[in-house]
Amino acid sequence: MPFWVWALTIAAIVGMLLLDFVGHVRTPHAPTLRESAIWSAVYVGIAVVFGLLVLWFSGGQYAGEYFAGYITEKSLSVDNLFVFVLIMASFAVPRELQQKVLLFGIAFALVLRTLFIFVGAAAIEQFSWIFYVFGGFLVWTAWVQARGGHSHDEEYKDNVALRLARKVFPTTDEYHSDRMVTKIHGRRHITPLAIALVAIASADILFAVDSIPAIFGLTQETYLVFTANAFALLGLRQLFFLIDGLLDRLVYLSYGLAVILGFIGVKLLIHALHENELPFVNGGEHVTVIPEVPTWLSLTVILATLVVTTVASLVKDRRDRARGVESPTGAGDAAAGSEGPVAQGPGDRDPHARRADEATPSPHDAPVTGAVDEHAASGATRHRG
Repeated sequence: MPFWVWALTIAAIVGMLLLDFVGHVRTPHAPTLRESAIWSAVYVGIAVVFGLLVLWFSGGQYAGEYFAGYITEKSLSVDNLFVFVLIMASFAVPRELQQKVLLFGIAFALVLRTLFIFVGAAAIEQFSWIFYVFGGFLVWTAWVQARGGHSHDEEYKDNVALRLARKVFPTTDEYHSDRMVTKIHGRRHITPLAIALVAIASADILFAVDSIPAIFGLTQETYLVFTANAFALLGLRQLFFLIDGLLDRLVYLSYGLAVILGFIGVKLLIHALHENELPFVNGGEHVTVIPEVPTWLSLTVILATLVVTTVASLVKDRRDRARGVESPTGAGDAAAGSEGPVAQGPGDRDPHARRADEATPSPHDAPVTGAVDEHAASGATRHRG
């Protein structure tokens, strides 16, 4: 793609992030279901319009690759929301402040994934055997995720980045409105909101490890990889509040994503055989016995898997409710209340967060009440394994 197209695209994405911050996040508030639904539809619409532009200017092949990549990245983003829920609950982030943490985390993820994308593109350009690495890693990730199933940790555990942040910077035990840094007795301290942002950012690093190889398995066009990731991330904040409380109803989502990742991994391995230059594989010659997977088939498999997974999950959830079976975390019961799925925040579903809310009348100065320390342990926990 010419430089001016890259510049225009990046400027548009940065502009949307700034609009999101100034228009929605700068003034702390808890978004309504209507607001979340409208803006989620807007961002999905923008992504679809961009795909139609790709179809118009570049043809069906590249448009299919873009849509396959976008849908895959969006699906993985929904899966990542489980961890965001745990982080918000563990740090007892007041609901009106959660938007700021999410938006800053999304901006960080976008920068980080851009770096990963260019590194991955450079590696593919220089080393064709990298497809073996990407493909094998995705197959392994799919296996781990399938074995883990719908098991989600009830606690978020500290990782190295969080423990280092607390050691290096003095930290307060209370929220100070939406400030990341505050001054106490003439000395600057970081607030729990900043620590929660570090947790989101460190989780984003783990998320990029399998999402970037996955999309490179669908397209090797760097521009499409970047835009599919960007558009999938841009609406993630609104999606968090829109489907909050409904996440635990998607009981088969992990299995569906395992199928998608495994399929893409096999596709990458087949592509690696076609591009083979390793001397110990077929004497360094290309292996073309197995035909490469076409884009239309990739898109069909991804869409079909997501539809089957969603429908099966909702059917099972309805049957469980009819039998009086409680959801794994009780989130479904909260979502079934009269106020709708957005009425209950992630912090409201966590018993530690409830105790913090009851002890503190002001949402802007809600103490963490040891929620961070109670959940502190070594290593970063991620439900996908």
